[in-house]
Amino acid sequence: MTIVIRAARANDVPQMVQVYVDSWNVGFGELMPHIVVDEARINRWTTELMGGPARWWVAEHDGSIVGLVGIGPSRDPVDPELGELDTLAVDPDHWRKSIGTALMQTAHDALVDAGFAEAILWTLAGYDRGQSFYKSMGWTRDGGTRDDGHQVSFRLSLTSPGHSWEST
Repeated sequence: MTIVIRAARANDVPQMVQVYVDSWNVGFGELMPHIVVDEARINRWTTELMGGPARWWVAEHDGSIVGLVGIGPSRDPVDPELGELDTLAVDPDHWRKSIGTALMQTAHDALVDAGFAEAILWTLAGYDRGQSFYKSMGWTRDGGTRDDGHQVSFRLSLTSPGHSWEST
């Protein structure tokens, strides 16, 4: 399977939103209410993609977007020196095919290139599949919680020498 990772473009937003929604609904299952693709969500994503400090990439297979990742400065805590993995989503039909790993490597490299020494991500407290993936990528729980404990944070040092996910 040939996957191409490239910078996201405005015309990618409808496909990006579809991947995000599908990944959310299958991945979170009963942990979160299901969401839908609608004009409001597409407009929010377009605004985010086009104007903000976040940077986005997509994974393409045979001309279709099958995954996405976004990074930027941390929003919680607000800290311009701390990077954040904003979103990582892969179409459920393409799970377990190394797309998440490739997107994570892209995010890691971009966070390092942006000069961040450390990064944070937030995920659901009961989202075992996601937490296992993040741990396999070198992220560790840092004890942070929000939303009355429904979300937990993970951190990753971006200055560790020789960190590579190629074998994951």
